[in-house]
Amino acid sequence: MKAVIATGAGGPEVLAVSEACAPVTGPGEVLIDVVAAGINRADVQQRRGFYPPPAGASEILGLEVSGRIAGFGANVTKPFSLGQKVVALLTGGGYAAQVAVPAGQVLPLPDGIDVISAAGLPEVAATVYSNLFMTAQLQAGETVLIHGGAGGIGAMAIQLAKAAGAHVVATAGSDEKVAMLTSYLGADLAVNYRSEDFVERLNEFTSGQGANVILDVVGAKYLARNVAALATYGRLVVIGLQGGASAELNLGALLTKRAAIIGTTLRGRPIEEKTTIMDGVREHVWPLVASGAVKPMVDKTFPLEQVGAAHEYFDSGTHVGKVLLTL
Repeated sequence: MKAVIATGAGGPEVLAVSEACAPVTGPGEVLIDVVAAGINRADVQQRRGFYPPPAGASEILGLEVSGRIAGFGANVTKPFSLGQKVVALLTGGGYAAQVAVPAGQVLPLPDGIDVISAAGLPEVAATVYSNLFMTAQLQAGETVLIHGGAGGIGAMAIQLAKAAGAHVVATAGSDEKVAMLTSYLGADLAVNYRSEDFVERLNEFTSGQGANVILDVVGAKYLARNVAALATYGRLVVIGLQGGASAELNLGALLTKRAAIIGTTLRGRPIEEKTTIMDGVREHVWPLVASGAVKPMVDKTFPLEQVGAAHEYFDSGTHVGKVLLTL
């Protein structure tokens, strides 16, 4: 089958389309003919050699796809049918013509969404739902600070938090992106982190109370400022390390606020946990997508053969929302 192969660790130039062995569908798995695959930060880190796939996972990049069911392994109990349009959350293997996925990580498309746009939903929906609501227990009326609001995760987080009745503050790296976060996605306040202090702006917005929940993709670079931005009993959820992995922390500030720092990843979780998350996405997120309250954010699509150009565009940081590969 056609698949993207990394010839080494490095920039987008290491990615090439080649022939690979088709996946073998195991017990409890669904075989999917891939229509589109989403590009995620984890793919970039794997390409660079910093984020190897978990043991037993495909070496092929790609953590989310949309497509049509092409076959079943033994003991698949979920009510799928051949040819049905679906999306899937993967541990790897999405940049390919076919992928085999545990059935619990596969969902039918939300109503009203085309099969290509749907490829940008499973990873961000699962990440945001599991972290904001299952882990951080975000409640209506609370304030959430979302870093990287113009990215795929950020755009989904803003919309889901608003739909849940939270007050949303988000950061982005340009005035154009800041305007989009408020006008299109519905953030209550957007801050240009290049020209403004997000802690000061947040404190102005909350009258000094701070954020009840912070969803952070930056990591070390923002650690101290995130703790400063937390409200009493606040929850800082770190899901990315774009700004480094090591930083000093004033534990006194954390203790004074009776706050919590939680680190999570999605890719390496057991199938049972991913199944629970995806069941929650279907119950709580899919109706919002079907109603139009949550909009898929697709910035640009590239044919699979242009995977290098797609990664170069993703690396530029100019995208707003998801970048997709199509087959």
